[in-house]
Amino acid sequence: MLKSARKKPRDPEGRMPLVDHLRELRNRLVKSLLAFIPLMIVALFFSKDIAEFLSSPVPRCLSELDPAARAGKCAVLSQIGITSPFTTYVKVGVMAGIVASAPVWLYQLWAFIAPGLHRNEKKYAVSTVAVGTPLFLAGAYLAYWVLPHAVPLLLSFSVDGSVNYITVDDMIGMTIKLVLAFGLAFQLPLILMLLNVGGVVSGARMLSWWRGMVMGIAIFAAIVTPTDPLSMIVMQVPLTALYFAAVGFSLVNDRRRRRAAGPELDDDEAAPLDLRPEPVGPVEPVAAAPAPVLPEQAGVDADGTPVRRVNGYDDVT
Repeated sequence: MLKSARKKPRDPEGRMPLVDHLRELRNRLVKSLLAFIPLMIVALFFSKDIAEFLSSPVPRCLSELDPAARAGKCAVLSQIGITSPFTTYVKVGVMAGIVASAPVWLYQLWAFIAPGLHRNEKKYAVSTVAVGTPLFLAGAYLAYWVLPHAVPLLLSFSVDGSVNYITVDDMIGMTIKLVLAFGLAFQLPLILMLLNVGGVVSGARMLSWWRGMVMGIAIFAAIVTPTDPLSMIVMQVPLTALYFAAVGFSLVNDRRRRRAAGPELDDDEAAPLDLRPEPVGPVEPVAAAPAPVLPEQAGVDADGTPVRRVNGYDDVT
């Protein structure tokens, strides 16, 4: 079990041992849970109202004898089993807690990544929450918008004369799956932008992935959405647009970063030299100094002794 760490001076470059990384991850998870659990408890008090709201996309039949039920145009909501109402109750509270605490756990996700970034890149922390929360809520709203269109389409494939019984637990489960899938999928551009801001992936590299990303988004949308093509298209088109928006942001950010860093040179490329002559300043006059007088010229040595000359020289040379 990891012990709580004493506060140490942080490395300016965000380096820390593996144990400190795990401890940091634990602290971020605990803070996310401290925000999630109270909101989940509050949501439990309104669980029935939320469940009614989430199951409203199902076209309900008055009874199984309704002609619309026989025609596959509506379904009968039911709860089977003793524990089914309680399971539904808990599922609704958990989902509401996750959605309501999205700003907190999005910020904690950023705070876990931020120590590895430069100081001037940490200013994007508020932007992460400001962008990630609306994206998650937009995805959740789009999932809820899809359900009223997807459920009747799925019911239209019913065998003639049969009655559809849809359990509330199944309907809530499908709604939760769609809300989380859409909400988390809409975080894709945010993740790509974080990777670019952190210097992990360049915008040009992201752009080179466009074929695989478009195919991957289509496969992901086909897996997580119901079997109708409408839900798949509604998820695929916005995600593809958000992917290209993240690529555009990354390209602009890379250009800004290169402009701030200055021109880059290859290993075998010489730096350009400025060989233009610089203007010469005005000549400053220098005061003439008195000519030095050598000792031998004065006829005495430095210590005052007479200089002995040999053939006109002061030494044998």
